[in-house]
Amino acid sequence: MSLTTRFAPSPTGRLHKGHAFSALTAWTAAKAGGGRFILRMEDIDPTRCKPEYDAGILEDLDWLGLEWETPVRRQSEHLTDYATLIEVLDRRGLLYRCFRTRKDILDAIGDAPHGSPEAVRPGPHPVDEEAALLAEGKPFAWRLSLDRARAALGGRAWDALAFVEEGAGPAGERGLIRARPETAGDVVVARKDAGTAYHVAVTHDDALQGITHIIRGLDLFEATHIQVLIQALMGWPTPTYRHHHLITGPDGRRYAKRDGSVTLAHLRSQGVSPAALRAELGV
Repeated sequence: MSLTTRFAPSPTGRLHKGHAFSALTAWTAAKAGGGRFILRMEDIDPTRCKPEYDAGILEDLDWLGLEWETPVRRQSEHLTDYATLIEVLDRRGLLYRCFRTRKDILDAIGDAPHGSPEAVRPGPHPVDEEAALLAEGKPFAWRLSLDRARAALGGRAWDALAFVEEGAGPAGERGLIRARPETAGDVVVARKDAGTAYHVAVTHDDALQGITHIIRGLDLFEATHIQVLIQALMGWPTPTYRHHHLITGPDGRRYAKRDGSVTLAHLRSQGVSPAALRAELGV
């Protein structure tokens, strides 16, 4: 099977040096492996994702000299796909409604002994309470219950959850790594007012598009644990992961979209060439 990888930015701002490094790393790996490189726009956040940023990403990647398959999948155009997945998970009894606000969760963590991580697994509301909250029209999030997921998979399959890391984790982890979805808690997979959440959309699309290698920044390493669980629950293949280091500035902090001085658009306006940037990034 040939290598298929992707670059999946969210169009919430212009690309910067860190994005360039990640996109080039994935694109170079695809070319070296005689495989495929896919561009996907993860634009499920309607309040932050803008058409002008989408267009800017295409401009920046073209300037870098990258080529990708078309048409580009834009997640905002496939919300019904993710809604169907949420329905499937709900019918299987793996989800529960959570009416607690972010502040409620944070307060619970603060009140728990030693800030116990169990506090991020609030669990379902009592039946009568949930019915009353639904009747009031209170907004809620769908959470994936780790307890129900473990029961659905069975203890042996749960213990066998793992992924192959070809890059390196925060502590230099490589090779076959046991997945620990419990580190993420009962994650939100959808909201009543905002549709699907990241973990659902990304795992769905990676399976749909036949992604064999996920090459991305180290900041997303921990997300792998819960994504492997979703893959197992849905019977989807688990790609090989290759997390890379993050590009940082002179102050040691990683680049952010709010830092306009390192956006590719700004660098281009200053006469920086793609070749010079690639030489600087070492990719």
